[in-house]
Amino acid sequence: MTDLHELTALELAAAYRSGETTPTEAVDHFLDRVDRFGDQVGAFITVTADAAREAAEAATERFRAGDDLPPLYGVPTGIKDLNLTAGVRTTLGSKTYAEFVPEFSDEVVRRIEAAGLISLGKTNTPEFGSPAYTEPDVAPPARTPYDLSRSAGGSSGGAGAALAAALVPIAPGSDGGGSIRIPASVCGLVGFKPSRGRISQSPLYGDVSGLSTAGPLANTVRDAAVLLDALAGRHPGDPTWAPPLPDGETYRDWCERDPGPLRIARFATPSAGSDGVDPAVIAAYEAATELLTGLGHEVVDIESPVRPEAVPVFEAVWCVLSCGWPVAPQLESQLRPLTRWLRERGAATPAPAFVASLVQMRQIAAQALVSLHPYDAVLTPTLAKLPMPVGGLRNDDDPEADFKAEESFTPFAAEWNVTGMPAVSLPTAWTDGSGDQPVLPIGTMLAGRPGEDHRLFSLAAQVEAACTDPGGPAWRRPALPELR
Repeated sequence: MTDLHELTALELAAAYRSGETTPTEAVDHFLDRVDRFGDQVGAFITVTADAAREAAEAATERFRAGDDLPPLYGVPTGIKDLNLTAGVRTTLGSKTYAEFVPEFSDEVVRRIEAAGLISLGKTNTPEFGSPAYTEPDVAPPARTPYDLSRSAGGSSGGAGAALAAALVPIAPGSDGGGSIRIPASVCGLVGFKPSRGRISQSPLYGDVSGLSTAGPLANTVRDAAVLLDALAGRHPGDPTWAPPLPDGETYRDWCERDPGPLRIARFATPSAGSDGVDPAVIAAYEAATELLTGLGHEVVDIESPVRPEAVPVFEAVWCVLSCGWPVAPQLESQLRPLTRWLRERGAATPAPAFVASLVQMRQIAAQALVSLHPYDAVLTPTLAKLPMPVGGLRNDDDPEADFKAEESFTPFAAEWNVTGMPAVSLPTAWTDGSGDQPVLPIGTMLAGRPGEDHRLFSLAAQVEAACTDPGGPAWRRPALPELR
């Protein structure tokens, strides 16, 4: 059969059921790849090999017993190092939490475990998940396997690097301003940010803004859908939640449905950032427009529904949220310069000003949702730039310049965190690799109506089918022989 690391998550799960392989064989295979390539691409902060092998043996026995098991049972994955995981070192990407071992797991981890996925360890993330790059002090920088001189993005950069380098077949991430979709774009993956309230934030509920959510990173739209099936659902303590699918329906099943002719808005002029959009990104956006039109959809030009005056409001909220993880005063000097700068700004924001910013952000979101109501989906680039060099955004001497560079790199993604709409980055285009340049992935992004994640999956699967076939560009593996 095909090498195990070349299989999608659903293909690997099918191989378990057919008896072609077992979770034990798969976990050993992927752990070997983690051992050989994990540091090279900066995928993991902590590897939990012994626990993974133990879980794999138990999963293998259940398959041999013929048990009726969840779709992704026994499939290897990694858990982002922002997710609290009982008994496992969870650093939050920070030296100040370098030896932190939580006593309990959060709801995302619980659902991963309930679905039977097997974690190989904690995937790399920047300090407290703030930057659009993953270069923490506790692990090597996360790199896109398509060019090891370039960043895998952030803040789910370790998950993106692990998946693109075929160290795991699927991985969860989290997204407060693009942190799933950024790594998806620069690593040639599918990255799906669900609707607000689709996945529980129990038990911490640390983001009162509603900006952030967990979500899947995957090689295919269907893999992403089946992971969302595992993660989605309300916890009894949740303050808000998205409406569930009707009984018997799954996001995976919606990938098989024709979305029908849709009215799709599009824009490529960002509200944030000042450096413009790379011509290769615009070319990918135009090609995606042509593809959608060819599929029978009406594509309409609009202005960004989130105006530039929203940017300082988002920044004010983001800085206060950066203060969420407590740090002992004697350890604050160990924080990265960008983290200190964000937290100082947040700490200097009076409570009434923060509340006012939250209200303004809610009003901005409402205006955007009203303006987008006539459309079934929205097309934009995922990022404004091609994958950046490691260190290309980071500026320890001038954290404010660092922050502004990140805004210029990823000016489109946060709009859908503000509105709470679902959004997906798809690997629809690649650079031509002319001269001595590597072939690099370019993501394009589709956003859907709030709560209609299922319809966005239907559209995303249609786009994937139209621009991808096995062996085609979206199935491209890293060209470096040592990562095969």
